Amino acid sequence: MSKISLLFPNKELEFKKISEIAVHDIGMDTVINKLSAQPNERQYILNVMSLITDDKRTATYRADVFNDIISNPSLRENIMETLDRINFLKEYGSYKHDHDHNPGVWDLLHRLDEIGDYIAGIDALRKCLSEADIHSEGLLALKDYVNALHDDNGFEGLRKDIEELKANTQNLKSVTVGINLNERFEACGIGIISLNNKPFTKSHIISHFIDKVSGKDNVNDGNDWDGSYKFDEFTAKNPLLQSQIPVIPPLSPLALMSIKSVSESDESTRSITNYMDEITERMLSSTVKHLREILGKYTMLTITDITDLMPEFIYYIRWAEFIEKLIQRGFQFCKPDTDGFTESSSDATMYSGGVYNMKLIIEDGASPQNIVSNNLTFDREHCVYILTGANRGGKTTITQAIGQLFFMAQGGIYVTGRNFSYKPIDMIFTHFPADEDKTMDLGRLGQECKRFKEIYVEASGNSLILLNETFSTTSFEEGYYIAKDCTKAILQKGIRTIYNTHMHKLAYDVSDINNESEEYRASSLIVCADEGNRSYKIEVAPPKGMSYASDIAKKYGVTYDLLIKN
Repeated sequence: MSKISLLFPNKELEFKKISEIAVHDIGMDTVINKLSAQPNERQYILNVMSLITDDKRTATYRADVFNDIISNPSLRENIMETLDRINFLKEYGSYKHDHDHNPGVWDLLHRLDEIGDYIAGIDALRKCLSEADIHSEGLLALKDYVNALHDDNGFEGLRKDIEELKANTQNLKSVTVGINLNERFEACGIGIISLNNKPFTKSHIISHFIDKVSGKDNVNDGNDWDGSYKFDEFTAKNPLLQSQIPVIPPLSPLALMSIKSVSESDESTRSITNYMDEITERMLSSTVKHLREILGKYTMLTITDITDLMPEFIYYIRWAEFIEKLIQRGFQFCKPDTDGFTESSSDATMYSGGVYNMKLIIEDGASPQNIVSNNLTFDREHCVYILTGANRGGKTTITQAIGQLFFMAQGGIYVTGRNFSYKPIDMIFTHFPADEDKTMDLGRLGQECKRFKEIYVEASGNSLILLNETFSTTSFEEGYYIAKDCTKAILQKGIRTIYNTHMHKLAYDVSDINNESEEYRASSLIVCADEGNRSYKIEVAPPKGMSYASDIAKKYGVTYDLLIKN
């Protein structure tokens, strides 16, 4: 059976990695930090979402899994509890320490409990997947995988074997051994004669020993013992034959005293215990050996495969918990949809209805009544949006929101709004104002030009570019001509782009820009304002540069009337 993944259905697929700067520019690092109190969980979620591909199946696969997870709260709870139990076996069970020593029978008996716990975990996983209302390809494949583990590997028989073996081994009270002697009457070998369910008593074994050594008639002819020839010989260093033990004739009554004296030594006691481990190990039945083989090889692999799903479940569950709370507070989310957007679909590449920025709602005090949602479409006629509007009117907020839509949707997560249909992208590129310390050598304009060139060369027609006040750090004339050439170049590749800028002339001149492109068009997008009151609503319309400039002047008190009042 191939290994199941709930995040990566195609193991041969190559992913690109969104830069940390881009993730920060669209505000998703702030959102992800709200998902979990555990740094390792947040880092895993960020790592997964930063890997991006325009493969439609991957996006749909993840969205379907997340839809199942968020729709089944009891599944989330039960599956994490079950995986925690199985993961405990992986982290703290005997499997992890097998390389440290050769496990003896006592290790094996403990191992049997672990096998039983593993079977119980698989049973619980099977039960919660069977009872949940799931429809996604990923969870249905996991359900089949778990059923196959249970059915194909005879878990029912395995469980019965464990119960019987444990019942037998729990009755083990003593071991009868036979000792071979060399020509000097020294013990030179030891073998197991029988396992007994009753302990020897001191008086009985002493009298039996004295009876045997008191006369020559009691010395057996041959090596028979009650008609049984069962004698499993193996090579071992007898702890009772070390140099520190006085040489005493083995048939002397003092031999028993020597054994008793040595057994009182802590070191020798440990040696005897280890020695008995080796003795009893030789007595393991073929059934136990088979169980051990399963546990050491196949079971360990399947436990690893199952527990490797834990971070993937955590990925979905943390997002489900987070979005579920936001929905309960009244915010609107929807499942992203890739239907209708095929490789040959080159016209519309995105429809969004009621979208808003996640950063506006993640704080506890945020209210749905204060959120302004917007609609936006990417298609041939609206491939590049030149976004203008009043200062602090929401241009950066909507620019971030579009990046968030693709970032979350391709991670399989619900997105803000009523609906979101899209064609997956292969990368998110952002060009936001550079930090001062990054512009010391080239200057701000030089750094911006260098960054844009790198983005343009790497970007494809399936990419998303978000530009925020790009080329606005120089004079208007210089910045305008650079921005106009860059916008024309973007249209040649057909890259979905939002260009947020104060250069209203760039938006006025969309007709000239579009004359350079035969297939794709740029459009002017504005943030609406009515007499200086910001609505945070966007619409496709010509820019209102003078009114915005007047708005900014009034805000900072630099109109003629406001200045002379002072």
